[in-house]
Amino acid sequence: MSGIASLLQTPLLWIAATLLVFEGADRISRRSNRHPLAHPVLMSVPVLAVILYATGTPYRTYAQGTATLTFLLGPATVSLAVPLWRNWPLVRQSAKAVLAALLAGSVTAIVSAVTIAWAFGASPAVLATLAPHSATTPVGMAIAEGIGGIPALAAVAILITGILGAMVATPLLNWLKITDQRARGFAVGVTAHGLGTARAFQVSETAGTFAGMAMALNAATTALLLSLVALL
Repeated sequence: MSGIASLLQTPLLWIAATLLVFEGADRISRRSNRHPLAHPVLMSVPVLAVILYATGTPYRTYAQGTATLTFLLGPATVSLAVPLWRNWPLVRQSAKAVLAALLAGSVTAIVSAVTIAWAFGASPAVLATLAPHSATTPVGMAIAEGIGGIPALAAVAILITGILGAMVATPLLNWLKITDQRARGFAVGVTAHGLGTARAFQVSETAGTFAGMAMALNAATTALLLSLVALL
């Protein structure tokens, strides 16, 4: 038993488990032709949760074991600048529309979440937690903490937002008959941050480029807007 307990503390085990589970979920997603309900993250999270529960492994141990994967999110995010550079002329042509969509999307995301939570009687701490739900996780957690929210709960809200956004975006945009890949990508990036951006790149490089740009700009805009509100 001591050998098994030692193995469960090994970072390599949890990195391998995470990659294998995600690869299996991604294969299912590809075979379903990327059906919205077959999103790899949506399938991977409950499987990993069951594994942690079955082995009696605390989440802290898992988080420490997969710290390398978490670190790699930084370089992966920075690499989004490559397609942005390749498509820079197209981005410049869309500058005015991008700024208008960014402001509308950021304000709507904040106001809608806070208003709905307030209507259900949420506390000020929960309202502050939910306000940055459309910002990418590190930024959203930092914003929530800075305005009196709960960072850990903010991370959960951001994850749920990303998963739902990545699932709903394609069928919703199809229903609205929005075909411009720039508009589709930007909308997904503003609302569903990293998970939405990954989904957008599966559709096209143009959609992914605008989604990555939207994710970065929305994080900065959300931080600025909520900081101003906090000061008031």
